[in-house]
Amino acid sequence: MAKEFAEIPAAKQLMQESDELLHVHLTKTMAEGPEEVLRQTDFTQPAIFLHSILALRFTGDHEVTQAYAGHSLGEFSALCAASSMKFQDALQLVHLRGKLMAEAGKRKPGTMAAIIGMDAKVLKELCEEIETETGNIVRAANYNSPGQIVVSGSVDGVHEAMKRAKDKGVRIAKELPVSGAFHSPLMQYAADGLKEALASTEISKPQVPVFANVSAEPHGEPDSILALLVEQLTSPVRWEESVKNMYDSGIREFVEFGPGKVLQGLVSRTLNDVKVSGIEKPE
Repeated sequence: MAKEFAEIPAAKQLMQESDELLHVHLTKTMAEGPEEVLRQTDFTQPAIFLHSILALRFTGDHEVTQAYAGHSLGEFSALCAASSMKFQDALQLVHLRGKLMAEAGKRKPGTMAAIIGMDAKVLKELCEEIETETGNIVRAANYNSPGQIVVSGSVDGVHEAMKRAKDKGVRIAKELPVSGAFHSPLMQYAADGLKEALASTEISKPQVPVFANVSAEPHGEPDSILALLVEQLTSPVRWEESVKNMYDSGIREFVEFGPGKVLQGLVSRTLNDVKVSGIEKPE
């Protein structure tokens, strides 16, 4: 991850500063692995954040950006890109967020599963039925694109949701390799810890609109941003709705900054008359 950016002096300096700030060998792990370490959420989150910011800052001219959005931890990248949050603060918060989420997963074990091919309203009702009947937590956690939703909650709750979804004829109900029930009430420990850290973080109103995961609408004043970043940990990511709202605001080109093409795929499955591309390394 991001190893091509190390050839750019200013980018290399930012990478070294990141290692020093977090007191970990983040950039070495990003470039060389081992993969099992990079997959640990307290490494994964700052790695994706750093790669995204490098791709944004050191590739071309992006002055005409009309709005930003980020999926889950990417919301910090988006706020940083919009000058709402300083890079150093956002990096430390993302690192802490990863550690808190990992610890929350240990304290209250859970899992997540992708449900492909089910209407969002039907799936929400199915989750509510399971909670009412069994007492096990299971919630829609990521509304990614039409017909692609991730559920999150207790192991028994998610497994029951997978079983009932299959009984209703969904194409795919697949458990995900995660260390916790992200974006569900089981992340309350992480939300409490992040709230404490955010209380001492300087936040400004974004210079460019940033669409929030929780509301699918542009962020407002700093106090509201802080509250939504905390709420995000226990609430669903309304990505499909965010993308549609960005489209309704006049946006017709979407560029993904950072590793992979996941968000490009989600946007393409949500909208059919837009330009979608990605920037992963120096041009």
